[in-house]
Amino acid sequence: MTNKDPSHARIARGGWQQRPAPRWQDARRTLFINAQIFDGSGSALFPGEVLVVGNRIEAVAAGGESIEREGAAVIDCDGATLMPGLVESHGHLSWPSSVGRVINAMHLPAEEHLLVTAYNARVTLDHGFTSVYSAGALGARLEIALKQEIAGGYLPGPRLRSSSLEKAANGVAGVPQAHDGDHGEGVPALRAYIAAMAGAGIDSVKFLLSSDDGFAPGAGQQLMYTEQEVAAIGMQARESGVWLACHAQAAEAVKQAVRHGFRSIYHCSYADAEALDLLESRKDEIFVSPAAGMLYARQHEAQAFGITPEVAERMGATSGLLRMREIYPEMKRRGIRVLPGGDYGFPYNPVGRNARDLDLFVRLFGFSPCEALMAATKWGGQLMDLQVGLVTPGYLADLLLVDGDPSADVTVLQDRNRLLMIMQDGKYHKWPLVQGDQ
Repeated sequence: MTNKDPSHARIARGGWQQRPAPRWQDARRTLFINAQIFDGSGSALFPGEVLVVGNRIEAVAAGGESIEREGAAVIDCDGATLMPGLVESHGHLSWPSSVGRVINAMHLPAEEHLLVTAYNARVTLDHGFTSVYSAGALGARLEIALKQEIAGGYLPGPRLRSSSLEKAANGVAGVPQAHDGDHGEGVPALRAYIAAMAGAGIDSVKFLLSSDDGFAPGAGQQLMYTEQEVAAIGMQARESGVWLACHAQAAEAVKQAVRHGFRSIYHCSYADAEALDLLESRKDEIFVSPAAGMLYARQHEAQAFGITPEVAERMGATSGLLRMREIYPEMKRRGIRVLPGGDYGFPYNPVGRNARDLDLFVRLFGFSPCEALMAATKWGGQLMDLQVGLVTPGYLADLLLVDGDPSADVTVLQDRNRLLMIMQDGKYHKWPLVQGDQ
């Protein structure tokens, strides 16, 4: 680095940089000045400074206030936006496809599948998602192993809340093949399965409470489990201390999930007034992820994979998006926490496009850009149950520096070259290019 004062560097807007990190990257105290701050709360950007000490945010100053610079590496952000890292609420890191590496298959040899899953974790972090709440894995231990490697600092990737398989009733067509056999049916087997997953270290156990219109026309209305079975699932999860997540298209599946303590509910395609009332009654305990990205891609971008507009309609994409445009603005009005998370990892909807969901929230669901950003940061942190998602003292230093104003145009987050810096846990995953360091 050629700056005369190596403790004070000014951002230079440039593309993705791959070269040895500058000397200031390992500073214990880093002060970001001249930033426009989106703090995750949904409020407008404000000019200010942020001090990171170790792996946490130590101080935030707004407006004309300043933070003591002594002993800190000072990064002049030159008016770029400093904001929390994004949270993917419906992650599938083991779904094989990623941007630039489309794999037109869902089941791979186990060794290859684990490596692809680890690669997808890095791609996700490369695109500004510093945390992922998994919505299902294609192997019961894939995410257990991945989470350990990421947490230990041995592999790059987002903070991960790991998931089990997508457990469904036996013989359901369309459920991706996983690297584990059948786990049995009936109340005793379901309870034993949850206890085993909890004992292995899984954070969230995923069930398909309904089938899916993508599997067969009208299948989304088919329930997978009886009320007695879902009640037993909820009871065992509470006893084992794990969260529950579910795929629920049918209105009755959504109601089962709410009644029996599921924390994350995906899709809700046929939610009726009673289902919405139940969700609203538990809105402080439940998170909903529509997975709009997958339906959008299936309708508009999947023809190269044999999904014509006619096939997309038969798979429920067109009608599903129309229903979402009715249901999710109503959920927003009721104060139900609706989070971006789009079922990324299919060949036509690869990992790395995750930020597109924010734009779909704005264009389809009536969210303002700030509301969409809050859903992907503050609410995402609440979903993760970690101190992430806000730029506030005491929170973990998972931060992005963005060339542009995502509170005016969320689409800037879809270009990874506009991410000038990615910081996770106080360390640079992508260090900011500074003037004099080209």
